[in-house]
Amino acid sequence: MSAASTILVADDDRAIRTVLERALTREGYDVRLTSNARTLWSWVADGEGDLVISDVVMPDENGLDLIPRIREIRPDLKVIIMSAQSTLLTAVKANERGAYEYLPKPFDLKELISVIERALQDPSEVHTNAPLDTEEKLPLIGRSVAMQNIYRVLARLMATDLTVLITGESGTGKELVARALHQLSPRATGHFVPINCAALPETLIESELFGHVRGAFTGTNENRIGKFEYATGGTLFLDEIESMPLELQSRLLRVLEDRLVVPLGSNTEIPVDVRVIAATKADLKENAGRSFREDLFYRLNVLTIAVPSLRERRDDILPLMLHFLDQASLRFKRPAPEISVQEITALTTHTWPGNVRELKNTAMRLAVGQGLGMEIIDGDSAAPDIGALADQVSTFEKSVIRACLERHHYRLKPTYEELGVSRKTLYDKIRKYGLEGLTAADRDETD
Repeated sequence: MSAASTILVADDDRAIRTVLERALTREGYDVRLTSNARTLWSWVADGEGDLVISDVVMPDENGLDLIPRIREIRPDLKVIIMSAQSTLLTAVKANERGAYEYLPKPFDLKELISVIERALQDPSEVHTNAPLDTEEKLPLIGRSVAMQNIYRVLARLMATDLTVLITGESGTGKELVARALHQLSPRATGHFVPINCAALPETLIESELFGHVRGAFTGTNENRIGKFEYATGGTLFLDEIESMPLELQSRLLRVLEDRLVVPLGSNTEIPVDVRVIAATKADLKENAGRSFREDLFYRLNVLTIAVPSLRERRDDILPLMLHFLDQASLRFKRPAPEISVQEITALTTHTWPGNVRELKNTAMRLAVGQGLGMEIIDGDSAAPDIGALADQVSTFEKSVIRACLERHHYRLKPTYEELGVSRKTLYDKIRKYGLEGLTAADRDETD
């Protein structure tokens, strides 16, 4: 870090500017602050600043729209984008326009300082990516820290064609992550072809993947192309890859290396142009060399995305439940039910062994008037320890405070009035849960 480095900060929230000024000044940086894009642009155009930190929503211009203009006149100037609109689409747009990094609010100050140091030391230019038609197509929901990390990885991968291995427990949404990877890639116009390796008998999976010709085995009266050939130009998603038989793993490895398939009963090699995304709930590295080929593991493990369990992203339970209730309301043509405080407590303290799939099924039950189910109302069969329960209560409290802050556009007075707590209590909670990136404890009540 250079003590002479100047950081330009643009955010219309005075509390955010105050927090950043204090933190970055302590690190030895010179800091210039503004509440609007116009002043920021003037500084950049005059050649000032070594790094830009900008919010997305400002009164005169969207911070994302400002990035291409900055890059046009100063392509070496790194831009870090912050946003309280923490969605996959925001991360993607920041990446498309050439942001060096995207950080959701509330941000971790240590992480921000680490990103700043890395950006100032990185001599390479940040490249923009061609805009993609993603507005209504991205399937992932959640604003938890765990999901924000997923969004940032997906945004970085959007212009690549890398093989990806997705890990996670059953029901966490690994296929949704794979679909998002496909939809964000240059292959989005091609087919997304999912195949569950555990759902097909060993006698059929080879034919499903590679195809067969007429007469290849009893009952085959016509040629049939396999999933690899059908997915050419697109993405093949191999779910539960750990269930693939060893003999077939060898053939899969060869296809990945040579990009050629030979249908069953044929000697003709057919070229395929496919991106492969695999998913597993098992530890493939631990099984490598035994039930799973070690060479195939390393061929698939170019980049790994670990999808968190629902108990690791408790902030997302209520938003997901509301989303599934809205879906159920449309499906069953009936109003979405209200959720009581008792039901919210049950939802946020349940351990969700079935993850998002279990939550979706619970929403379906609620939507048709069947209630949450006794296993959720009465708690899990294994009694949680006091520490675990305290963590769950804290997670719930943090999510309520954060949602209330967002609802009031991060203004503190209406927030603590709605929550029914004192000003000091809210300030203490903000510090306790690390929400200083949303607001600041010394903000005036009138803000």
